[in-house]
Order: sequence, then C-alpha cells, then structure tokens
Amino acid sequence: MSARGRGRNGAGAIPRVVAIGGGTGMPAVLRGLREALGSRAADHLAAIVTMTDDGGSSGRLRAERALPPPGDVRNCLLALARDNGVLAELFGHRYGTGRELCGHSLGNLILAALEERTGSFLAAIELAGRVLRAAGRIFPSTLEDVTLEAVFEDGTTVTGESRIDAAPGRIRRLGLRPAAAGAGPGVQDAIERADLVVLGPGSLYTSLLPSLLVPGVADALQRTRALVVLVANLMGERPGACTLRDHLRAVETHAGAPVVDAVLAHGGGHDPGALERYRAEGMRPLDISGPCPVPVFRSCLVAPGPALRHDPRATGRALLRIWRVVRPRTEASAGPAPPRRGDLSKVEAGNRYEGSGDGGFPEGAKAAVAGAGDRSLRPPARDGRGVVPSPRIHE
Repeated sequence: MSARGRGRNGAGAIPRVVAIGGGTGMPAVLRGLREALGSRAADHLAAIVTMTDDGGSSGRLRAERALPPPGDVRNCLLALARDNGVLAELFGHRYGTGRELCGHSLGNLILAALEERTGSFLAAIELAGRVLRAAGRIFPSTLEDVTLEAVFEDGTTVTGESRIDAAPGRIRRLGLRPAAAGAGPGVQDAIERADLVVLGPGSLYTSLLPSLLVPGVADALQRTRALVVLVANLMGERPGACTLRDHLRAVETHAGAPVVDAVLAHGGGHDPGALERYRAEGMRPLDISGPCPVPVFRSCLVAPGPALRHDPRATGRALLRIWRVVRPRTEASAGPAPPRRGDLSKVEAGNRYEGSGDGGFPEGAKAAVAGAGDRSLRPPARDGRGVVPSPRIHE
C-alpha cells in the first residue's frame, strides 16, 4: 500500500491528517480531528506549527533563551491531550502576578526546561506530549530563528509578527528572515504521506501564511497527493483579506503555486450580539459569496458563546466527511501528484455544497466535486450561458 493512501478505500478507511497553522484556530481544528479520528488519532494526526511568534511569553523566551517560540506548540499539545486533568490545567496556566513570571505560561516554561535538559526542542515536545498523552505528533514548521516581515501596499516594511498584527493597512507580501529557512525534521515527510492536509483557520498573515513561506513546506504541499482543504476564517481581516477569494489568492501567492483543492466554510448565521461587538471593532464576517475557483463545502461551524470561534466537533467531522466525499484523489496510482486547479484569474466560480448541522455531506457530491481522469478538483463545467450550477445538497 502506498504511504499516500493508495488502496485505502474501505468503508472504515482512516486518513492520515496533517494540520498546518497556528494561533487560536489551529487548536480548535486539532481537538475536533482528535475526537473524529478516535483511537486512531495518535497514529493518524499531526500538526505543523507556525514558528514566527515574537510577542508575550513566547517572545520573551525567544529573546532571553534563544528558544523557538513555544506558545503555539503548547496550545497544540493541549488540544491533542487525552489527559485533561490537573496536568493539562497546569500546562495551560498563565501567571498573573510577579515581576519575572507575570505573563508567562507555565507550559511555555516547562517546554523551556525540557529543552534545556534534553538539548533539543523536538525532544522537549515529544516528552511533553508523553506527559499529556497527546493523540498525535507536533512538528515545528522550522527550527531556525525566523522573523516575519511584511511589505505593505504603501511600500512600508514592518518586521516582527506582533508589529505586523498591530499595523493597519493592506499587506502586499510577506517574507521570512532568513528567506531560506529549512523545514523542521519530519515536516516534509508528514505532508507527503498525508491523505488530508488542513490549512487554517487562523489569522491569514500571522498564523497560516508564515508556515507556507518555509520553502520545504511549500514544496511538499506542491508534491503531496493529499487533498488540501482550507478552513475559511469566520471573520474578515484587514483590507485585502476580507473575502474568501482574497484568502485563496494570498495562499497561492505565498505557497508559489495553487495548492488548495477545496474550502470548508461556515454556512450558517452568526449571533447578532457577537456580530455587533465585532463590527464595533471594525470587523465583518468573511465574504464567501463571490466566485471561487475550488469547491466550497458549507456547514454550521460556529461554537456557542460570546466570541465567534470554530466549533471543534463540527469542524473535525466536516473535514473527514469532505475527505470521504472526494477521496478518489488520494486513491490515484503512484507517481507525480495530479495537477491542481488553474490560475485564479481564469476561473469564474466553483460549486458550493451544503452540509447538515453535524458537518455531513452526501456521497452523491463525489461525482460533482471530484474531477474525472486525473482525479484533481478541476473547475466545474458551465452551462450554455457560462453559469456554474450551485446545487444545495442535503443529507
């Protein structure tokens, strides 16, 4: 059997899943996938974590100890933890007082201590994962000391993730210093062996795109036979990142090629009170209504509560369901990865598919979504008027 999933077509097939990103969105996806994969998560789930955080506790540890930023790694460990008792609570504890400790997360300090004792940040992650009984593996996207840099539309250059987050305006391009930072051990192999790769959700410019800037990550995404699904954010961001098309264009630009095969987006409503609070801060829901060059699967993904967040269970179930619907891509014979979609500027629209509240999508969507012949997700055929049908499919 191919390491990329060839022949894994039984009714109970379990995909190898790799999630790429950081910030607050990544842990929600990992929790949902850990639950959806059940007892197989330990062998079938991995996270590739963005390593450009330079603020808060992570930034202090980077500056004082030359430690790779541990914050997003810590959050992913907690999301994968099967032990949610006192140890997990302590790992997530953040000090609120004290001149030296205030603002530090205990989990970050534990990772720093384990790195000092073992001499390896990777070994520290592995040991922390054993303590927390993490159901899956975590790979830093790079172990090099990288700094995020953004060039804005007015030509201004801003250096540092936290400064980029705080700077207003439209971002033209992101970059890393050093630009040729190598991918962390195990990263490329995990992507190439995956059946399903999940991008996001999370801040487009400071959580998702930085990992794609690591050359080895982008190269592996272009080579993999896995189905690559972008989980659309619930809210738009700065100018130039307010629509789904904006996000897809940014991913394609920074990865160096079209790498996204399908999108999972929230298809329900939002709590009016929560929306008002976000609007008061100048934020609006991500616009997913315009033309899209890849299939868009929509389901109710918002978690209950005052903040607009992805519901882990609904998101994890929907992602696995999408993989089952369009699985023929990962069942292709060995060889070069099938061609992906064409140039964004040449595609007018993509089909949209509706799921039920639990993230379900009908098997009948497979023929409509999966491309024929090369098994890629190609733009759907248009009718005589040049219009793409947009069926609503129900369970």
